[in-house]
Amino acid sequence: MPQTASDPQLDSARVGVIGGSGLYSINSLESIREVQIETPFGSPSDALRIGTLNGVEVVFLARHGRQHHLLPSEVPYRANVWALRSLGVRWLISVSAVGSLREHLRPRDMVVPHQFIDRTRQRPQSFFGNGCVAHVSLADPFCPTLSEWLAAAAAGEMPVGHHLHRGGTYLCMEGPAFSTRAESELYRSWGCDVIGMTNHTEARLAREAEIAYASLSMVTDFDCWHDDHDAVTVEMVVGNLKANATATGPILERLMDSFREERPGSPAHNALEHALMTSPDAVPAETRKRLDLFTSPYWGSIQS
Repeated sequence: MPQTASDPQLDSARVGVIGGSGLYSINSLESIREVQIETPFGSPSDALRIGTLNGVEVVFLARHGRQHHLLPSEVPYRANVWALRSLGVRWLISVSAVGSLREHLRPRDMVVPHQFIDRTRQRPQSFFGNGCVAHVSLADPFCPTLSEWLAAAAAGEMPVGHHLHRGGTYLCMEGPAFSTRAESELYRSWGCDVIGMTNHTEARLAREAEIAYASLSMVTDFDCWHDDHDAVTVEMVVGNLKANATATGPILERLMDSFREERPGSPAHNALEHALMTSPDAVPAETRKRLDLFTSPYWGSIQS
């Protein structure tokens, strides 16, 4: 059964926020302490900052490092998610820059997507392997409940003239270069709505780590498909990121108001319950050590 807010583990759990391009801190985060964590998958992108936001314990991590020194393919996604879970994070909000593939998704709008298509090629996308197999369900890669809470919080804080869009498909590309025009048109023909370089990898790993995941995708440009729109440049992206970043803090504060009242259960919180395929006595000791953070509640229930 899915865990609920009455579960002691969730009652004491923290909320995580991963800041993407343009969001390297949360100004309203209080009582901050920084934690350096070494994980079985290496070092995270940066120190993790633990503080309170509207009375809720939050862990913040800058995805690309606070100096933005990591390419999308260089982000240590496994280390980041493992570190967040080790600090008790069970809900994770990604704040990310995206390009729009649709006319109605305008620069400086925000999207809370519900689906992915993955076009990455060079990234580890699982904690499993090396003697242990698990197959989690990713049919609904974003947590519906957390996504709705995030959308509701954003809807109440959108700047004048900007809009929130609920749902949509996020195309995750490898990067770091932006799309060719042919690629951009191809992704539009697939029914994709926004394009970015990071969220799909995080969502896969968050599901294996039994963390509910949702994305606040901030539109910075029209990719390069739009005939009346200039080709994407860093200057354009940064300008729109700065405009959107000012709204992020109040959105997160409103979201924490909901968390003060209730801790939502999610199917993600039990994603491994029927996913583990390997008998525990067949898992190498080193592999088990890396995975115990997520898998220890289930090892006893797997039959040899």
